[in-house]
Amino acid sequence: MNVAEAVTSRRSVRAFLDKPVGLDTIRRVLDQARMAPSGCNYQPWESITLAGAPLKALQERLLAAQPDDPLEYDFAAPSQLEKYQSRLQTLGAQMYGTMDIARGDTDMRDAFARANLLCFGAPVLLLCHFPKLMKEAQWSDVGMWLQTIMVLLRGEGLDSCPQEYMGIYGRTIKDHLGLSDDTMLFCGLSIGWRDPDAKVNNFERERVPLDDQAIFLGFD
Repeated sequence: MNVAEAVTSRRSVRAFLDKPVGLDTIRRVLDQARMAPSGCNYQPWESITLAGAPLKALQERLLAAQPDDPLEYDFAAPSQLEKYQSRLQTLGAQMYGTMDIARGDTDMRDAFARANLLCFGAPVLLLCHFPKLMKEAQWSDVGMWLQTIMVLLRGEGLDSCPQEYMGIYGRTIKDHLGLSDDTMLFCGLSIGWRDPDAKVNNFERERVPLDDQAIFLGFD
């Protein structure tokens, strides 16, 4: 597929097929993603990618663990403003609605949230980390790298789900992988083959209209 098709067909997939992904494919994608831009060419991103028994061992530990207290970074701050909170609520209504999970069904909602720890059935999990000394500019660089990976995965016919949820268990993950406390565990990226029949992979995603986000000046 071309780049535009890869970008527009990418979505956060939350149900994967029980089908392996080869190491050669993961290595090829990550090798290509090295060309993602970064300020001053710092290339601040680092990763550990798990599959098979190592992935299962981490998942078992996460299922037995408690979230970090306090969290190492706050990913929910935008919800303090109404327009961002509204976007979150719209997504929740669409996603849980398509799975027939009622707003008051806290047990089912909690169970679905914890499915993050099992990577929604994906066979591969990339864990993104970097030194805590990195600042806002470098976090932005890491985001561009992750987006590059996700688009390249679409080019391979694969899908992914970026999971800041993994950051809630950052200290547990770092301890399990032998990473120092000077490291920021940013997120996970579950990788695999999309289940085309899963309702959660097929609800209509909403985006803000272009003219609500962009101003154009100086064009004829």
